Amino acid sequence: MSAPTLDPDLTRTTDLPAVTVPPVTTQAVAPPVPAAPAGRGTTAVRTEPSVGKNDVDGPRRLLRSTTAEQRFVQLGAWLAAVALAWLVTDRLLPWDGAVAFTLTTFVLGLVIVGLLTAVVGTGPEVVDRVMSAVVHAAVVLLGLALLSTVLFIFLRGREALFHVNFFTHDMEGVGPRDPFTRGGILHAIVGSLIQVGIAVAITIPLGIGTAIYMTEVGGRLARIVRTVVEAMTALPSIVAGLFIYTVAIVTLGLPSSGLAAAFALAVMMLPIIARASDVVLRVVPGSLREASLALGASRWRTVWHVVLPTARPGLATAVILGVARGIGETSPVLLTSGSATFLVTNPTGGVMNSLPLYIYSTVRSGEPLEIARAFAAASVLLGLVLTLFVVARLLARPRKGTR
Repeated sequence: MSAPTLDPDLTRTTDLPAVTVPPVTTQAVAPPVPAAPAGRGTTAVRTEPSVGKNDVDGPRRLLRSTTAEQRFVQLGAWLAAVALAWLVTDRLLPWDGAVAFTLTTFVLGLVIVGLLTAVVGTGPEVVDRVMSAVVHAAVVLLGLALLSTVLFIFLRGREALFHVNFFTHDMEGVGPRDPFTRGGILHAIVGSLIQVGIAVAITIPLGIGTAIYMTEVGGRLARIVRTVVEAMTALPSIVAGLFIYTVAIVTLGLPSSGLAAAFALAVMMLPIIARASDVVLRVVPGSLREASLALGASRWRTVWHVVLPTARPGLATAVILGVARGIGETSPVLLTSGSATFLVTNPTGGVMNSLPLYIYSTVRSGEPLEIARAFAAASVLLGLVLTLFVVARLLARPRKGTR
């Protein structure tokens, strides 16, 4: 086989002019990202341009803060509302009385505040100013109602309150027309404390135990128990008194006494404490329970050492609600304990008086001195509830070093 030969025309060199080639700069080009096929399971991401602090139109608006101009506008609005209310109720329409004037002032004030705020502000600011006025008016109304009630009761009974014997003597041998220097309500105070104390001793373990069962154990039975507890919170007091009267006094033969009254009060207080404690225990974070169980603690130790200490202030509030409900009840005590004018310290020794029953019986007498004693006893009852509230809140405060 012969070797290949080259064409002489291809191997011949010729002189060509020099050509300058510009340098080529290479750049890394990212490959195009293929578009995801449309269908289920795909998410389209859209990028938005970033907005800086200086890109927002106008200053940031805070609804809670008010400027001097806004406060001046509100003050002027309410002054104008007072003037217009006087014009409407006193000159234009026959609406006499403080109630009509107050309601007219409030309505006109809301309208004027809304209109003036709409002139210089936006819609959310109008709603905020109007609702703020409504909330503040509700707070003032509630405070005035509470203050007027307390002052009225105190002023009606002030003549009897300033006698020491009113707190250190009972009403044995004292007539309805005797002066305030004779007799007192010591027997009623002691009776109320004994009855409420026994009722609290019964309801605290039962109520908190029921709440622990509904919250920590659960199950079908827990739902039934919660339904029964919620239904019992609206139980009329007379029904509780009739229940204890029928079961304890008529059926079991227990005499009318402070113990029977305590049972009736316990029936009234138990659903209140159980329902409020259930709400409080459900607020405790579940992470605390999980952390305790993860460290090897049992369910009981978790409840006793973690859940209950965390919910202690709320549980104290639940007990206060129950005591406030029970200490002012009259119907259960009227049916189960009877009334006595002398001091009784034995809850099983016979009839025992209490503050609500004393107030009820003295007001019905019709004598001015007895009615003044009743208002004085009502003042003592309010002070007793306030004292119990303060003591319970102090006991519920967390100890130093526990946080």
